[in-house]
Amino acid sequence: MLNAERGSLRSRSAATISGLTLRQIASVLPPEQPWGLWLSRQIIARIMDTFGPSLAGTRVDRIDVTTSAGRRVVGEWVYGAGVRRPPTDGAVYFIHGSGFALCSPRTHRRLTSWLSRLTGLPVFSVDYRLAPRHRFPTAADDVRAGWHWLTDDLRVAPEKTVIAGDSAGGHLAVDLLLQPDVAHPAGAVLLSPVKDLTFELAKQREQLRRDPAIRSRDAARLLGLYCAGVEPVHPRLRHDVAGGRALPPTLIHAGGAEMLAADAIALAQDIRTAGAPCELKIWPDQVHVFQALPRLAPEAAPAMREIAAFIAEALRVDAVGQAAG
Repeated sequence: MLNAERGSLRSRSAATISGLTLRQIASVLPPEQPWGLWLSRQIIARIMDTFGPSLAGTRVDRIDVTTSAGRRVVGEWVYGAGVRRPPTDGAVYFIHGSGFALCSPRTHRRLTSWLSRLTGLPVFSVDYRLAPRHRFPTAADDVRAGWHWLTDDLRVAPEKTVIAGDSAGGHLAVDLLLQPDVAHPAGAVLLSPVKDLTFELAKQREQLRRDPAIRSRDAARLLGLYCAGVEPVHPRLRHDVAGGRALPPTLIHAGGAEMLAADAIALAQDIRTAGAPCELKIWPDQVHVFQALPRLAPEAAPAMREIAAFIAEALRVDAVGQAAG
């Protein structure tokens, strides 16, 4: 659904400033060049640290293990302040985004620490390998290995988990959930998910409103680092959500100012067509994954409360904790 009201003055101002700065930077940094990709990673990491710092009292346990199936899994357990429950009591499996090439569990620690604090659950953030050094389907395979380590080796019951992902992490989450031999979690949370890797949907949205952070052609160049040499109609890139396996109950959030709002709307429709319940909310005037940037977007706090409430309902437990600004 699309709210009728406007976004806050702070978030609208942030979108305007982003259009004058970040959007212009993204248009001139060549992701195909090592120096361009390195600089892009540094800029995004600095933005995430500045406007979405990790919450005080967060505990992080680094993980680097070999699974019973012989696969390496790297990531981190994130425990919000006061969270002491073991993963076997319930957990969130988090898949970070940013084009399969830019980010890490470290850059997304505000989101994961906030999720943990609000839900009272530990969050496992998988550190999948990045493009261009590791191309398709490496990230998807790493995400699958992390899920099987969680559910098979640690014996965390799938029905006691929720999978969450943002941006390209949303695409990876859907890929995992569509696999016929993957046990489904109790629910899924997708923040500004990428659905169409050709960015045709995003281009149509751009004709209505310019994305303040990046142009569709620049985003396509970035994602091309992961998908190079693979036809865009590959079933693990162009997901048949409407005609495939029904997903678990899903919550989708996207920003009204971003071009991927079109992907969120189309994905929600496909999930419902396949017979699964899906809640969709487009937050007016918000930028891409605004939930990770609470210092820019006051709307991040109520959005995170909605996410925590959805997770609590999916797991049939009471949400705990208070939203932090």
